[in-house]
Amino acid sequence: MIIRKYIHTLLLFVPLCSFGQSKQERTTTTYPQNYFRNPLDIPIFLAGNFGECRPGHFHSGIDIKTKGEENQPVHAAADGYISRIKMEKGGFGHGIYITHPNGYTTLYAHLNSFAPAIQQYVKSKQYEKQRWDVDLQFSPEQFPVKKGQLIAWSGNTGASTAPHLHFEIRNSKTEHPLNPELFGLPIVDEIAPVVKEVTIYSGNIYETTPTFVTLKKTENLYKPLKTGATDKINKDTVSITTSGTLGIGINADDFMNGSDNSLTFYTAKLYMDNNIQSQITLDDIGYDVTRYINAYADYKTKELHKKWSQCLFQLPGNKLNGIFSQMNANNGKIDVSDGNVHKIEVILTDDKNNESRISFYVKPTIEKQDKATLNSTVFQAGKVNSYKDQNISFILDETELYDDINFNIKENAYTGAYSNKYSVHYPYVPLHHYFDLMIKPEKPVPFALRSKMVLMYSDGKDDEGKAAVSSDNGWYKAAVRNFGTYWLAIDTIPPVIKSFVKSGANLSKASQILFTVKDEITSIKTFNGYIDNKWVCFEQHGSSFFYKFDEHCSKGKHELVFKAEDENGNATSYSLTFIR
Repeated sequence: MIIRKYIHTLLLFVPLCSFGQSKQERTTTTYPQNYFRNPLDIPIFLAGNFGECRPGHFHSGIDIKTKGEENQPVHAAADGYISRIKMEKGGFGHGIYITHPNGYTTLYAHLNSFAPAIQQYVKSKQYEKQRWDVDLQFSPEQFPVKKGQLIAWSGNTGASTAPHLHFEIRNSKTEHPLNPELFGLPIVDEIAPVVKEVTIYSGNIYETTPTFVTLKKTENLYKPLKTGATDKINKDTVSITTSGTLGIGINADDFMNGSDNSLTFYTAKLYMDNNIQSQITLDDIGYDVTRYINAYADYKTKELHKKWSQCLFQLPGNKLNGIFSQMNANNGKIDVSDGNVHKIEVILTDDKNNESRISFYVKPTIEKQDKATLNSTVFQAGKVNSYKDQNISFILDETELYDDINFNIKENAYTGAYSNKYSVHYPYVPLHHYFDLMIKPEKPVPFALRSKMVLMYSDGKDDEGKAAVSSDNGWYKAAVRNFGTYWLAIDTIPPVIKSFVKSGANLSKASQILFTVKDEITSIKTFNGYIDNKWVCFEQHGSSFFYKFDEHCSKGKHELVFKAEDENGNATSYSLTFIR
């Protein structure tokens, strides 16, 4: 089939919105010192710190190690009241929020359980709502707390891969997470950031291949390990071809005393010929802009080479203005259009003012035009872009792209589904939020199967994501937020439930009962457990679903029924008897 293309780039210019500080000289915020205590009874050793690059977001707090164990006592970091408790299968898992009278809110996440009175209240609300994933708000009178008061025990719930306590300090008014290490917490760190590599971008970040420069530490400076330069005076010179401007990125880790986990730096300053070009400060990043991590860090390099290159310049569609300051006229890119050799320096500091310096020279060869943008269909950042042919259609709004791309789409025949496969550009180019992707089937869909249609997705790796779709005048539509390969298929397969106990088992000494539930095509949308026809609180952690025996299960023989349904309405149930 020949695809008839109709590609539109609407000439809609949208002014860049500012979030937080301006891009000029920053005003340093003074935070209260020693107001907040260590929330644990053990010394603070970090597994992660504020501003670290994570998939799809900046890390919003500090991860405090708990000796590789769960159930460490967790205490209120200061006087205040519990203002919110949220229980979710991913994210923070079991989380407590405490609002303090000085204008800050602290968050304690990935908890196992709460102090008894809090735990009992949460459970009562779960049974009242008949769901375990609740989001509860509290008044100041309900659960006031004093500094040091026991509020919970640490755990490994939510999107956690090892036991630890995630701790945040937020501005209560803006709800922005702030850097907890700026509040005088007892953290010992005498180790400067360790720089591994500089990345030099001589063109569009998605359409050209950057130059990776491995560094070595020489005396007190990081310099290129090898450049191939023959200039004896400037032996640390990197030759580069460019149209006139260069972007600089860094791949660096920070460390603290007593922990081998990698962290991130606090500030980065870029200089050319001793003149500052840009500064990054990781101290205040709101959840409303955290996804701009995909514009701040080089997403393509992360996807293709598995390493983080943090850009000291701002892409056209990156509205994360709050972390940037002292930016030059090129939004942090350096102007080398004169063709001369220029000295480049980067100064990194961590939260404890430990400093590392990078120094090298660039020798540009000026090329008048970026050949990568010629003879292609260009989708432009800051504009509305759309694609439509007879079988696939979508619109990207003006905030979707971070930089221009030479858009590419391919259609491949696929007889094993209800549509052909559509490779919509490349998975290594990020998109900022969800958009509606519409595909029309290649063959008629039986009426009984129309509610079972599903949009399949592949990023070219082993994993595939899927989404249920809705019908729209002969088209099938789903909200997606990735480029990659899509096609339509049918999902009539219900979830598979497996039990870890046999029917009739004596569970009088057991603390819980556990099932695993997996769905082959989509994901579990709803689940419920009933003992003797009465709802009991099952909790989800990944593909595991468990009920901790409580007062809702008395001694004696019982019948348990567990039900699960996927996104396409395919349902199944599992029943057994047991003795308590």
